[in-house]
Amino acid sequence: MAQITSFGFFAQLRSDASHHVIRYRNGRVRQSGRGLVFWFRPETASIAEVPMDDRETTLFVKGRSADFQAVNVQGAIGWRVVEPERLAERIDFTIGLANGQYIREPIERIETRLAGLINQATLQYLAEAPVRALLDAGVEPLRQRLEQALANDPTLAEIGLAVVAVRLNNLAPSSELERALQTPTFEALQQKADEAMFERRALAVDKERAIAENELANKTELARREKQLIAEEAENARNRATGLAEAQQIEAGAEAGRIRTIEGAKAETEQAHIAIYRDLPPAVLLGLAARELAGNLDTIEHLNVTPDLLATIMREFRQVPPVAIVAQ
Repeated sequence: MAQITSFGFFAQLRSDASHHVIRYRNGRVRQSGRGLVFWFRPETASIAEVPMDDRETTLFVKGRSADFQAVNVQGAIGWRVVEPERLAERIDFTIGLANGQYIREPIERIETRLAGLINQATLQYLAEAPVRALLDAGVEPLRQRLEQALANDPTLAEIGLAVVAVRLNNLAPSSELERALQTPTFEALQQKADEAMFERRALAVDKERAIAENELANKTELARREKQLIAEEAENARNRATGLAEAQQIEAGAEAGRIRTIEGAKAETEQAHIAIYRDLPPAVLLGLAARELAGNLDTIEHLNVTPDLLATIMREFRQVPPVAIVAQ
């Protein structure tokens, strides 16, 4: 804003380069320009200050779609002053000569006029399509419509304004309608998530079944091998038992043959002895028996020899041939 310094009946104004200052005297323009510094008499001067920098106005429009659904539009409009003197003629930019502040609110009046143009074009665009089509199209078609409407509007050029840019941040329905519109999408996404979860579960079940089948096959194979091993061990045991039995049978046969041979030899020897003893006289046999008995007895405590027994023995001894005695 301009800086005004008072010096009694005179005052000095110093303005910035971004503001266009217009000094009037008696209804005529006495000075006009940007960044002016001049002296003036407060009782005879009227001064207007018009900003020349780019300004931005926030817009918020609430309208209805063709299917009577509430739609909100948010964004910003950039504008600037093209002809400051013409604008100062249509809108009051007069400043107080004591403090350099605007006496009225010219910027708000410009923003109100821009908002009216924006609201009219926006409401007309929203009413042309249902809410689903508006949301699917997005903000770009509306932005182009607003730029075209503001560029073709003659009132802005008449007052010396120009629109620099139109930016839209959001085009959205009401919160209730937005939730209602999101429901099918959420349900579809939830359905896809459920299908994916079911597929993962089915895949996990298939994997578990494959693992179980593999384990069952392994157990079956192990059981078959164990059965085969048991059968082979049983066969080997039978073979060992058969071999052992055959070996024992052979050994028993050999032992029986050996026994038969020994017993046969013993029998033949006994038969030979018996044959020898059979031909001996009784006295010799009696003598041999006595000798055998004497050989088997350790001690003889009492021996009773009667005269009859001794006579009989001597008689039998005299009857023994010499040859038989020698043979013994």
